[in-house]
Amino acid sequence: MSLKELRVKLNQNINLSPQYGRIRKISPNIVYATGITPSVGDVVRINRSDGSDCLGMVIVSEDEEFGFTPFSFVEGFKKGDKVTLDKEGLLFPVGESILGRVLDPLGRPIDDKGALKDISFVPVITPPIKAMKRGIIDEVFSVGVKSIDGLLTCGKGQKMGIFAGSGVGKSTLMGMIVKGCSAPIKVIALIGERGREVPEFIQKNLNGDLNNTILIVATSDDSALMRKYGAFGAMAIAEYFKNQGKDVLFMMDSVTRFAMAQREIGLALGEPPTTKGYPPSVLSLLPQLMERAGKEEGKGSITAFFTVLVEGDDLTDPIADQARSILDGHIILSREMTDYGLYPPINILNSASRISNDIISIEHKEAARKFRRLYALLKENEILIRIGSYQKGFDAQLDEAIDKKSIMEDFLKQDENQNFLYAESVEKLINLM
Repeated sequence: MSLKELRVKLNQNINLSPQYGRIRKISPNIVYATGITPSVGDVVRINRSDGSDCLGMVIVSEDEEFGFTPFSFVEGFKKGDKVTLDKEGLLFPVGESILGRVLDPLGRPIDDKGALKDISFVPVITPPIKAMKRGIIDEVFSVGVKSIDGLLTCGKGQKMGIFAGSGVGKSTLMGMIVKGCSAPIKVIALIGERGREVPEFIQKNLNGDLNNTILIVATSDDSALMRKYGAFGAMAIAEYFKNQGKDVLFMMDSVTRFAMAQREIGLALGEPPTTKGYPPSVLSLLPQLMERAGKEEGKGSITAFFTVLVEGDDLTDPIADQARSILDGHIILSREMTDYGLYPPINILNSASRISNDIISIEHKEAARKFRRLYALLKENEILIRIGSYQKGFDAQLDEAIDKKSIMEDFLKQDENQNFLYAESVEKLINLM
């Protein structure tokens, strides 16, 4: 046999074309295909008959078929479309050039500023920081808001939740924190919000200043998978800068929309619904995201603020309950304070920071406790004071609270364009008390 004949015979047994599958069945949320055997979590590329293609995530694997959820919607798919395995998986672009940019959950620019340059790629899904590798939180993280810096002091690497109903002022407070915080890198994830809010948030809440800021945007009209992985992509960016030794502010609005995206995916897979229709996978997904924030030994830190939309101002909502159990503190925004004209409407008595006592001075701690005590006395006796039933002289502490009512309320108030240094806020609190 000649060398040429041998080559022909060998090549007959070698398939040099890439392996692919075919779509077999299409449902409203899951597309089923056969022909290849990917693992759960793999990324596949769908070549549609119109010449376009899109990505999908494998979420179920059975004997002879697998199911995936596309990052787009199922419109345009048809039975027989090619499906190939994307070997690179789900990666996100990172680098100095993404600072000041607005990206979608797949890392594509949506701000008309051109393509990203000098970038590398990191996995979107990574394990959280190992428990014994976490650094002790011992430094103050100033946010520039008097009531938070003075009474709910945060530390570098802390995870805080902002809980509020719709229209109470979450976005305004987020803007105040981003503008006033001391972090050199700021990553903001806007997940499941109205498209109108994105340019408004940039122009009104950030004054159009995106220096050292990256926005990841997945609006409410995006698919459930885009909303879910938008949050993970934003966290991947924060981890990249943290690994460079930088202190990063991570802010996400909102955890509730993120949970709703997973609810859509979980129910489509046949998971049993629990309270408010949330399947069990939602409750296990929250710590996978939130625990990636924190402080790591020998590296930087990710200080995270997660907003939670509390439907009907009900703080017993399952997502709010689960989030509070994972986070290192919670800031409750009060609709009553909004109606009363107190901004930011932080309910100091219901809010807490689990780290603050470990990072503030004794004098600061005593002043904060006294403020809470006097403010609680005012709230307990508010009706008696208003109708004139309480006469001064019966309770010295309540008398002091009444005398300081207006200046305590002034301490809680702050215009959205104001910014206070941490030392200035603490000094004001100590002098007040």
